Amino acid sequence: MRHVIALDVGGTGMKAALVGADGNLLYEARRATGRERGAEAVVQSILDFAGDLRAYGEEHLGVSALAAGVAVPGIVDSESGVAVYAANLGWRDVPMRELLSGRLDGLPVALGHDVRTGGLAEGRIGAGQGADRFLFIPLGTGIAGAIGIGGTIEAGAHNYAGEIGHVVVRPDGPVCGCGQRGCLETLASAAAVSRAWAKASKDPAADAADCAKAVESGDPKALTVWRDAVDALAAGLVTAITLLDPRVLIIGGGLAEAGETLFTPLRAAVEERVTFQKLPSIVPAALGDTAGCLGAGLLAWDLIATDSEVTA
Repeated sequence: MRHVIALDVGGTGMKAALVGADGNLLYEARRATGRERGAEAVVQSILDFAGDLRAYGEEHLGVSALAAGVAVPGIVDSESGVAVYAANLGWRDVPMRELLSGRLDGLPVALGHDVRTGGLAEGRIGAGQGADRFLFIPLGTGIAGAIGIGGTIEAGAHNYAGEIGHVVVRPDGPVCGCGQRGCLETLASAAAVSRAWAKASKDPAADAADCAKAVESGDPKALTVWRDAVDALAAGLVTAITLLDPRVLIIGGGLAEAGETLFTPLRAAVEERVTFQKLPSIVPAALGDTAGCLGAGLLAWDLIATDSEVTA
């Protein structure tokens, strides 16, 4: 059964799969990233995981994988196959494609940015399927974005495109890790909502999911925290709409798990702010935490298709 290896590397865990030509996940597995062991150990864990996946495919599917795709966080140079920088994993300038290809006996390897890779999957086989222009924004610990154009993801001239989390929406807001004040992710990420609700509720263990439940029960403090986050998010999204004119806005990540508790007020807040802009559809992501793996698989299949065209 023809398949590729797909790896989605996160700060704490790795999700992996063998992906068929039709996008089906033929086998799935998860492991800890093990970042507490240091950057070199993390890279070794990725290589070992890929090797084990290849062996599983040979034993249980009867054939070897045709290619591999890997999605990693941080700054990624997809063209050269280098994982340039990831603060959470402690690495710099890791030649990931070369290392993985070597571990897999010369198998072709595609490297992608985790959010852009997840966006690729959402655009082709998820919530953005059929849309010629979309923006995928996962609301997690931080906020990033993937700009979809004609079935591909725009990385930008320097591989920095889509970093909507660092659009300033409140110039007098909190200091962001990037050095600016009032960045979108300091106000509207799941982590930001968790911080605000923990403070408002005087419960250090409270998080964004708890805030959403309190909103649903009508808690006035929770409603204030939620409204502030939604207003900041709407401001950032209108900036994105103005610049990119997407047909669909796909919202994912932990905060989107609140469902209509988020989407109903968010759609209203965006609609209130647009003037001349065309209002896109604002929809929840469809693929959940499998998006990165599916996207890595798509990168690998794309690589095979490109190689075949070059050979032909």
